[in-house]
Amino acid sequence: MRKLIALPVLSADALSSVAYGPESMLAVLVLAGGSGLGWSLPVSAAIAFLMLAVGLSYRQTIRAYPHGGGSYIVAGRNLGRVPGLVAAGGLITDYVLTVAVSISSGLAAVTSAIPSLRSAVVPIGLALIAFLLAANLRGVRQAGALFAAPTYAFIVAIALLVTVGLIDAGARGFRALPAPALHASSAVTVLLVLRAFASGSTAMTGIEAISNAVPAFKPVEWRNARTTLTWMIGLLIAMFTGIVVLVHVDGIVPESSQTTLSQLAHLDFGSGPLYVYTQAATALVLLLAADTAYNDFPRVMFLLARDRFAPRPFLRMGDRLAFNNGIVVLSVVASLVFVAFGGNTSSLIPLYAVGVFLAFTLSQAGMVVHWWRVRGARWRTSMAIGAIGCAMSATVFLIAGITKFTAGAWVSLLIVLVFTTVALLTRRHFDRVDRATGLGAPASRDGESEQTPSQLSNLVIVPIPRLDRVSVRALAYAVSLRQPVLALHVSPTAEEARRFRDYWHAWGDHVPLELIESPYRAVIPPVVAYVESLHTQRPELTITVIVPDLAVGHLWQRPLHDDTGARLRHALAPLSKVVVASVRFHV
Repeated sequence: MRKLIALPVLSADALSSVAYGPESMLAVLVLAGGSGLGWSLPVSAAIAFLMLAVGLSYRQTIRAYPHGGGSYIVAGRNLGRVPGLVAAGGLITDYVLTVAVSISSGLAAVTSAIPSLRSAVVPIGLALIAFLLAANLRGVRQAGALFAAPTYAFIVAIALLVTVGLIDAGARGFRALPAPALHASSAVTVLLVLRAFASGSTAMTGIEAISNAVPAFKPVEWRNARTTLTWMIGLLIAMFTGIVVLVHVDGIVPESSQTTLSQLAHLDFGSGPLYVYTQAATALVLLLAADTAYNDFPRVMFLLARDRFAPRPFLRMGDRLAFNNGIVVLSVVASLVFVAFGGNTSSLIPLYAVGVFLAFTLSQAGMVVHWWRVRGARWRTSMAIGAIGCAMSATVFLIAGITKFTAGAWVSLLIVLVFTTVALLTRRHFDRVDRATGLGAPASRDGESEQTPSQLSNLVIVPIPRLDRVSVRALAYAVSLRQPVLALHVSPTAEEARRFRDYWHAWGDHVPLELIESPYRAVIPPVVAYVESLHTQRPELTITVIVPDLAVGHLWQRPLHDDTGARLRHALAPLSKVVVASVRFHV
């Protein structure tokens, strides 16, 4: 990608976060009334410095990992398996919440302009997630002017908003307008300021995206990626601080019925076309930001599955070269989170900061270790930048984890813990399977060690529910294998058993028949018990069960027939040294 296309495509998540980051900070400070809002400028200055430090640190990541270095890769290679998985857990949580928060914040922009839609936020949000699911399953990719337009439109909207606002403020000598009368429910404390700092820091989500996508740039890839990252950090800091300054000088306070951006746009543009443009651009860029997670989440799951920390289906690509399984899982989980929190952005933010800054912290710690090992040109400077980014990210992570623990941060921490545990158990399972299935592996506990035809001693069993062409065809196939064949029939009574034996003799008695009486008319358990008893008597046998199967022509006809064959295959599947096959008779 060219830089002018890569900037809007890869920066949509980060830049769009200024639509809810400043508001999240103010929503905490307003608890202390006017004196609390007075801290908005110092807190936003600290957040801007954090943006700069983390941005410079990711510039070093791009230089060290020119083929793409996400938190999972950087932490895993430099800190070890568990830190890498913890970073991946933070990323997974981040991507799920990116979808939920971006959709909820985008709808907040819409409902600020059209309040009548406020009661339909949840169904509209689910419809948007379904739209993103369908679009990504069809292989739609973020590329070209179509996907660049919403981000550039949003940048222009914020630039106009800040410029007009600052001109108006300058005309009155930058004298701050009085804020509405506020009832303070809390005092200004260190804890309150730290909570505001952690909430406002969610405006940094998505900074990692460019370092993940270095190979997507035109040559020289790493140089173009670093230049694009610098542009993004500059725009992010300017947009964030510009909005906070405007809020301060215009006396804006957070409202539940209208976003902070909407209030600023109303004040600067009235209700005219520029106001509508600002709200539309905000909603569109947030929808695009949600779509970025559909590229990143499946890719992380692919990397985890490649390293055998996730199920192998996440490796599979669909016909349109999209990781369909990752896309579906992301949509389902994001929908559940969105519904559980009622599409409320302020309720989702406490979950957001923990995963984001956990991944940031481990990535930057990994870079410190990387430069210590590799050394090279300017390694001390690079290591110092990484250490500063790591320390500041860790500070935000601890602040968010402690101050927002009861508000929902515990959910993110629990998700990361569960994810890491499941990933380690998955890897242990795959390692055990490798040890058992390798060509040089010792015989399994079930004796399934045959590797040549001469080592196999086979017996073919054909369950016969009734004597008809379906069963006879299965018997004919079994005999064609030129192995010993045994027919097995389950009868409910002794009289039924005698009647079936008479039919069998009349047919020709071509294959030995074993009859089992089942007075309770159960069919599956007696067959399974019979196969297990054969193994007890002859453990060296490999038993092939040929199941007669009637295949009908239409889907609606299947429930009309007994599905004994499928149930029998399912019941026999766990048994060792048992091969189950179906012979279909098509009607």
